[in-house]
Amino acid sequence: MIRRACYDDIDAMAGLLSELFAIEDDFSIDIEKQSRGLKLLLDTPSAILLVVESKEGVIGMATLQTLISTAMGEKVGLIEDVIVSEAYRGTGIGKALLEALIAESEGAGLKRLALGADHRNHKAIAFYQKQRFSISNMGLMYRL
Repeated sequence: MIRRACYDDIDAMAGLLSELFAIEDDFSIDIEKQSRGLKLLLDTPSAILLVVESKEGVIGMATLQTLISTAMGEKVGLIEDVIVSEAYRGTGIGKALLEALIAESEGAGLKRLALGADHRNHKAIAFYQKQRFSISNMGLMYRL
């Protein structure tokens, strides 16, 4: 079942983020920080947090934040934190989760969706391309 996340999901979601961040060099696992970030997102009315729940508990998640694009002259969305627990990958759950997030973005009137993927994660890139996301020449850069 795919549903909106709630505060009771924070611990499970932070665990999923640990699984995601373990395969991405740009981020470090810090349950306290990840939990704080999830609470901030849940407190943000325009943010959308979806979880996939099975009999075993929360096994997948994705987040969407609203931004304003001057290039588009419209509200757009930034997708982050797309993760399905390793034991459930390849079962169609990730596709269903992303489709649900896209439907939510359309309902919110967002005109474009962006997401970042580690350029070395070829499976993730191929997955997103199958969902009609295109590689952009605009690379993400960070400043801390």
